[in-house]
Amino acid sequence: ELIRTSKQTAIRYERERPGELVHMDVKKLGRIPDGGGWRALGRGVGADRDRDRRSGYDFVHSLVDDHSRLAYSEILADEKGATCAGFLRRAAAFFAAHGIASIERIMTDNAWAYRYSLRETVAELGARQVFIRPHCPWQNGKVERFNRTLQSEWAYRQPFTSNAERAAALAPWLQRYNTERIHSAIGAPPITRTAPRS
Repeated sequence: ELIRTSKQTAIRYERERPGELVHMDVKKLGRIPDGGGWRALGRGVGADRDRDRRSGYDFVHSLVDDHSRLAYSEILADEKGATCAGFLRRAAAFFAAHGIASIERIMTDNAWAYRYSLRETVAELGARQVFIRPHCPWQNGKVERFNRTLQSEWAYRQPFTSNAERAAALAPWLQRYNTERIHSAIGAPPITRTAPRS
């Protein structure tokens, strides 16, 4: 029997101005062993080797502005509270340098690090934290969709031969995403919807 689900937040929305609401999330990606993983070497060779040499994970932290879709991401070693707080400070500085002077609300899921470790940083920014309902990731949809784009256009677009090679490709991809790539929902690159720098 087909089981149907309904999403409570099926209504699409967009905030009126940059900084009014930002979405924050972490995407966990398997590290690539030196010489490449199964994507570079093929399932037969690479998959067996990957099983024998567990490489661990990278945690890609991302912040996306609801109005402009301007995005900032960093690859970090974990998703602990102090790491998330430091990332949020750097992301806010990036947004300020690109015309989003202040952040009013920060939407996150209910992860331990977000719920209990960001309070001080959020207060420093003069913002308010908003949590999605448990088990409803679509409520944080702008960053969840960004994570999918990040995976398909950066992390898995080509076979990388090392983790360092993939990490080095993130900054150029983000630059293109923010300044050149046409965002399908807004019909322009995200940078065109931020306030001009003074």
